[in-house]
Amino acid sequence: MTDGLANPVELAIPAFIGLVLVEVVLARLGLIRADYELRDAAASLVMGLGYFVIGFAGGLLVAAITLWVYQFRLFDLGYAWWVFAGLLFAEDFCYYWFHRLSHEHRFWWAAHVNHHSSQHLNLSTALRQSWTGTLAGTFVIWLPLAWLGVPPALIVFQKGLSLVYQFWIHTEAIGKLPRPLELIANTPSHHRVHHAINPRYLDRNYAGIFILWDRLFGTFVPEDPAEPCVYGIRRQIGSFNPVRIALHEWLDLIRDVIGAPSPKAAFLYAFGPPGWSADGSRQTSAEIRADYRREVKESS
Repeated sequence: MTDGLANPVELAIPAFIGLVLVEVVLARLGLIRADYELRDAAASLVMGLGYFVIGFAGGLLVAAITLWVYQFRLFDLGYAWWVFAGLLFAEDFCYYWFHRLSHEHRFWWAAHVNHHSSQHLNLSTALRQSWTGTLAGTFVIWLPLAWLGVPPALIVFQKGLSLVYQFWIHTEAIGKLPRPLELIANTPSHHRVHHAINPRYLDRNYAGIFILWDRLFGTFVPEDPAEPCVYGIRRQIGSFNPVRIALHEWLDLIRDVIGAPSPKAAFLYAFGPPGWSADGSRQTSAEIRADYRREVKESS
């Protein structure tokens, strides 16, 4: 399925590790801002390793399904330069919706939450990738690209480029960039907001490469220097165990479904928004943001 295209992520692995070490050293020297906790960073590195090991087997399944869909393609787009250029935006559009749906529906959130589980944001956090995304079926978002006629190898290549791009935005060492870049591209400033659990920032800035999608679909919130980002998840798990990081939300989801008072509640525990509960004892992101807006309005 590679058609001679190298996997950008595999090529970038040495750079990932090297840049993490550089960030650690510069932070220790007081030259940049970067908050590292050894056990947390080690957990992220193990999560990254697990992502590649588990992802190899999952990748075979995804490849088989994608190639099957490609048989029914509408067009033979091939590898023309304009296909590469168009795919840069088309794949990023798919990524935006994958990412947004992964925050808005608990079944996919269970596969994605581990990426947000660190209470620190540094380059090692970028390596804290999902072990269960393929099993959750998150790859289906990209299948329409194959149906339209984009070669599967090119889809894999562009997804890899996106992942490589997103590595560098997981940092506090870089402030806001020149305004033209902040308007168009996903930057460290925008992505800090995405990882924050402050009510005003919660579940915003889903972009992969282009922040344009968030601006277009109303999910963009700028970083406010007056309100520093607080990282992690609303119910911090307090563990550096990679297995617990990878599976804790799945276990909570299963417990909630088994204990649900009705079939409808069981469905909403699995596929409703994260934070939904039958007795109202928890809050969804939308409810948390609504409370925040109400408090701001009342205090003004």
